[in-house]
Amino acid sequence: MNQTIKRWSNGPFLTYLFLTIQTAVFLLAFLLPQLQLEFRGAMFGPLVVYNHEYWRFLTPIFIHYGLMHFAVNSVVLYFMGQQVEAIYGHTRFLFIYLLSGLAGNALSFAFNQMGVQSAGSSTSLFGLFGAFVILGIHFKNNLAIQAMVRQFALFVGMSLIFGFFDQSIDIFGHIGGFLGGVLLGNIFGIPKNHRVYSVHVRIISGMIFAFLIVFCLVYGFKKYGML
Repeated sequence: MNQTIKRWSNGPFLTYLFLTIQTAVFLLAFLLPQLQLEFRGAMFGPLVVYNHEYWRFLTPIFIHYGLMHFAVNSVVLYFMGQQVEAIYGHTRFLFIYLLSGLAGNALSFAFNQMGVQSAGSSTSLFGLFGAFVILGIHFKNNLAIQAMVRQFALFVGMSLIFGFFDQSIDIFGHIGGFLGGVLLGNIFGIPKNHRVYSVHVRIISGMIFAFLIVFCLVYGFKKYGML
């Protein structure tokens, strides 16, 4: 029993937890459409502003539109999440995943056209990509990390390019998630390697992240005429 618990605690259990949550939400939305989970939890600016539904900055991370959207993001989370969680550790992974999603949804709230509805774990996934890019910058001599960074950078580049031509893709959510992941990767660092990360860079990254969130909130509320 103790060995089983230890194996789970050492494994990517948060990745499996996030997968379980978004799978459960997808199945509930499919089997019980009357619940309107997709609408109740997606990023939708008017309801954030006028109904004060601030949970919409996080709940879109677990909501997907259609089987393909869900399947692609789930596969990426399964493979990427395991690697990032193993390197950063469970607690850092938790904050990077959720706060990157928050940053992506904040940018979406601020810069998408009024009334646009968006959702998907891609905001958080782009945050994981951003955090991994930071690893590549700090560990230039690690061949394994460099190889993975190149693979992930290619994916990010292609996704951003497609986003400019596909109106159904929330490009601002992707950009916000990626920026959030880059900043959070600097803020948290990785276990037992704090000396690699400059204290000044970590502080500045934290200040920029806070400014990004506040700016997006102010700009978004002003866009809806509330400021």
